Amino acid sequence: MSSPLRVLGIDPGLTRCGIGIVDVDRARRATLVHVGVVRTPVDADIAERLAGIAAGLRAVIEEHGPAAVAVERVFAQQNMHTVMGTAQASGVALLVAAEAGLPAATHTPSEVKAAVTGYGSADKRQVQSMIARILRLDAPPQPADAADALAIALCHAWRRGGAASDTGTALTPAQRAWADAERIARSSTRVARTDVRPAR
Repeated sequence: MSSPLRVLGIDPGLTRCGIGIVDVDRARRATLVHVGVVRTPVDADIAERLAGIAAGLRAVIEEHGPAAVAVERVFAQQNMHTVMGTAQASGVALLVAAEAGLPAATHTPSEVKAAVTGYGSADKRQVQSMIARILRLDAPPQPADAADALAIALCHAWRRGGAASDTGTALTPAQRAWADAERIARSSTRVARTDVRPAR
């Protein structure tokens, strides 16, 4: 029987960088390994803050030995200052993964929400609630950055890992909804391509 896939999920941020590590087996059952945040002082120099994030991520990788890293993809927001900080933290996360020789990927917020809840526009409370159910926790992880990091790790493991077959066995309702949505999307793409006709 193959060993579980261990994934480090990272919710990038300068003040709080969420970290979540899960083990996921071939039946898509997930187990919590580690959850927390790397914090940096808001009044520190940007270079010092990024170095602090890098050090925190390196320590977690060394202690827990993940096989892959997943980072939430940064999207533009109205607050450009926040976007810049998040993008810089994301770059550091990807750099640390590369330094450790780990494969890394990014996932959009809607991808992550769909993977965990079956709904790409779910709110944070719904995501936190599903994380607690999936990982069999008494309460949702806090703060929200930590729960988001776990969701990112689960999304990556279910999408990239050696997961269950397409029959949908051993899947949670959210996983089944996500798998069904992916199949529909693939089917729609094939139909759209088939219907294209050259201009006359």
